[in-house]
Amino acid sequence: MAPSQQFSVQVEVLLRDGIADPQGATIERALPALGLDGVTAVRAGKSFRFDIAASDDADALAQATVVADRLLANPVIEESVVTVRPAGSPA
Repeated sequence: MAPSQQFSVQVEVLLRDGIADPQGATIERALPALGLDGVTAVRAGKSFRFDIAASDDADALAQATVVADRLLANPVIEESVVTVRPAGSPA
């Protein structure tokens, strides 16, 4: 068994295209009141960060993808993007 390394994981979860995003729409409608007229296409989502022990980058990505797909995102209405980097490296 290969020695394990620590990896930092970030999972971004967003609603799939075509799924109504009332939170994003509310934010977008409020922006002009703050003087921010040029902001469009606002989408709200969730961001998760955690560390994981794995033998290499590919193993870390595979494990993190399972966590994202089975626990953090609802695959019917959401999609996730998983980013893995060695722990302690700059984001």
